[in-house]
Amino acid sequence: MANQAFSELVHIPDGPAIIEGMLEIPENVLGVVLFAHGSGSSRFSPRNNTVAKVLRQAGIGTLLMDLLTVQEDETDEMRFDIPRLTRRLIVATTWLNQNSHLKKLPLGYFGASTGAAAALQAAAKMGKAISAVVSRGGRPDMAGVAALRQVIAPTLLLVGGRDTVVIDLNQAAYDVMPCFKELSIIPGATHLFEEPGSLEDVSHQARDWYVRYFKVPTH
Repeated sequence: MANQAFSELVHIPDGPAIIEGMLEIPENVLGVVLFAHGSGSSRFSPRNNTVAKVLRQAGIGTLLMDLLTVQEDETDEMRFDIPRLTRRLIVATTWLNQNSHLKKLPLGYFGASTGAAAALQAAAKMGKAISAVVSRGGRPDMAGVAALRQVIAPTLLLVGGRDTVVIDLNQAAYDVMPCFKELSIIPGATHLFEEPGSLEDVSHQARDWYVRYFKVPTH
């Protein structure tokens, strides 16, 4: 288990493709969260980086990565290929579990937009290996009912109060998930959480969720 802080640019192979990401681990780390970005976004997403910074300040490591190569990300078909994104997230999870300094730490997923669907599909497949999931303005419906019914990791769904269509989609997903779950509406926020204070609210709720479930043995 890592006691010293470190950060490194990592390259994770998936067949001929290479997933590139930034792994940042604070001192006395509690666990690690893997980020799955939405379509058209990347590991440089300012919103996800804001969340990641708050997590690291609370002792949670982060892995922000691009689940698609530069060439793949040029087409909408690839951006919405949830099974491909899910596979890449699982590959990254397996890679992280093989790191001698990190393999015994609790793991979590943070998914935004379509990335939330990949995070939930991956959580369904990984079972007890994933301790917590957070979705920000996510499309959990795109994970499919079969996968949602298999998620056992405690899951927090965060949605902007003015993002009415996505609220309904999250409510429908919430209704079929058997895990411990919460649906939290951020008042006055739109889909990108650009309103003053809304992203801070997201970051703090996500932080508290991971801290809670990384400290509770789940496997």
